[in-house]
Order: sequence, then C-alpha cells, then structure tokens
Amino acid sequence: MPYQVPEPKIFACTQSTILGEKIAASYGAKLGKVLFSRYSDGEFQPSFEESIRGARIFIIGSTNPSSENLMEMLLMLDAAKRASARHITAVMPYFGWARQDRKDKPRVPIAAKLVAKMLETAGATRIITMDLHADQIQGFFEKPVDHLFASTLFLPYLEGLKLDNLCIASPDMGGSKRAYAYSKALESDVVICYKQRAKANVISHMELIGEVAGKNVVLVDDMVDTAGTLTKAADLMIERGALSVRAITTHGLLSGNAYERIKDSKLTELIITDSIPVEHDKEKIKVLSCADLFADVMHRVHHNTSISSKFLM
Repeated sequence: MPYQVPEPKIFACTQSTILGEKIAASYGAKLGKVLFSRYSDGEFQPSFEESIRGARIFIIGSTNPSSENLMEMLLMLDAAKRASARHITAVMPYFGWARQDRKDKPRVPIAAKLVAKMLETAGATRIITMDLHADQIQGFFEKPVDHLFASTLFLPYLEGLKLDNLCIASPDMGGSKRAYAYSKALESDVVICYKQRAKANVISHMELIGEVAGKNVVLVDDMVDTAGTLTKAADLMIERGALSVRAITTHGLLSGNAYERIKDSKLTELIITDSIPVEHDKEKIKVLSCADLFADVMHRVHHNTSISSKFLM
C-alpha cells in the first residue's frame, strides 16, 4: 500500500480568524482550535488544543499593527516548535512592519529585517506571504519564502470590467515596476505620480508624469493606509481629464480618516483583498478574497508541487 501523506493542520491568529476559516474551507479542512488565555494586564498565552507532534502545520495571521498581531504569530510559532511540529509555515497574507526595509536616515531600525529574524527564531520553517512592500525583504530570511502576487486576483477582475482606453498608474515612483507589470499584462499605457512628503503620511506636493485625458485610469499599489496618496492622485487625474479613476491595492490598512477620504474622493471604487479585516459595507470599496489563492498554494507546498503558476508578475 502506498504511503499516504498526512493532511496538515491549519490554525489562525485571532485577527485573521475569518480569513483563516475561509482558507481552511477552501483547502477542504477545518480550522484547528487554539485557546488564548489572557491576563488582566494584557499578556496572553496561546495553546494548541490538539496534538501537533510530527505534523505539518500552517499558522495564518497578518501582522499589521498593533504589535499584538505580530506577538500572537511569534507566540504561536514558538508553541508549535515546542510541541514538536515537523514543519511550521507562517502564512502571512500581510507582512507588517515592511515599510521599514532600509535605513533612510541615521539612527533608525530596519524593522522588516528584525521581524524576519524573530519569525525564524520563533520557529517558522517557511513563510507564505503576498505582495511584500519591497521584494528584497525575501532576502532577510534564511528560510524559504513563497511570495505571492495579488495580480492573480486583480487582473481577472480588471479584464471583466472591459474598460476602454485603459491606463495603469502608479501613485509614486517606487511602484513603477508594479504598474509596468500590470500594463504589460493588460496592454495599456502607464502614468506615474511623483510625490514629495512633508513627513510620513503627509504629502506636500504631487505631479503627474504622463497623459490621462480621455482615459479610464487604474491606480496600482501594494497597500492603502490613510488613503491620502490615492485620493490626491485620483483628484489630480480627474482634473487632468481622466474619465474615471479606480484603485487596486492588495492590503487595506485603512487607518485614520481613510474611509471618509475614499468616500469623498473622485475614486470610482477601491478594490482590495481581505488580507486584513475591513469594513465590507463601506461605499466605493470592493473586497476580493485571497482565501482560494492561499489554500491552493498551501496544498501545493504540502504535496511538494510547483507554485510557479501563481507568479503572474
């Protein structure tokens, strides 16, 4: 009788429970039970309520701030390591603290590198994530990293809109590579926004490189935080004659007054994934689930088959 590969066990951090349930259902499994004991001062302790000895396990959890989300992932990884799990994969739809990927001025940390080292020390033997803020973050790890692209979700959606005179735009110079990749796939024009910041999350000036008059524009970015950049870019493009402006961003952080900014802006819609929990009933916001993508890749990883078809960019 041929050897049957035992099915993996799938668990989720608390803030990613809804997405974890979707991923587990798509995989064809049930989400494992984890008990969180909490002390009155805020300290907490995760406990796997089933044996994971010798098993391959997937722990699902985005690590967007607050830091409690990252701490949950670290403690669950450590618990799994000490419970003798064989393979421990951190499934991180959103890899938080990634904007600090280099020293852009003296005496500051490289938080993305620190987080990578903490994950490995805690027990992660593999990382699965999506649309890192900077591709080079993969090099901060000594363990395998499967870096997925949300383009596998967004491109079919954009093609289904059947927009005439389509133009792809990047809201800043750093996203130009991503914008060109989308434009190549969709055979469209590209424009770039050049922005200057007074400080983090505050734009002092923005200028447009390229023509948008008479075009349906799609802004492409990896994340939307306060929505200041996207909404300012959308308003500028409508002023320059664009017929419509949409935005696709993988990770919807949507902090501060983001929801109000989006509602009051010239954006037709904002399309994001559910890598981070969002308020689904908000005007102009369309959410595409990444559950099937992660479930498929987890299945391929477990059975040692290729995942290269998931890398459209």
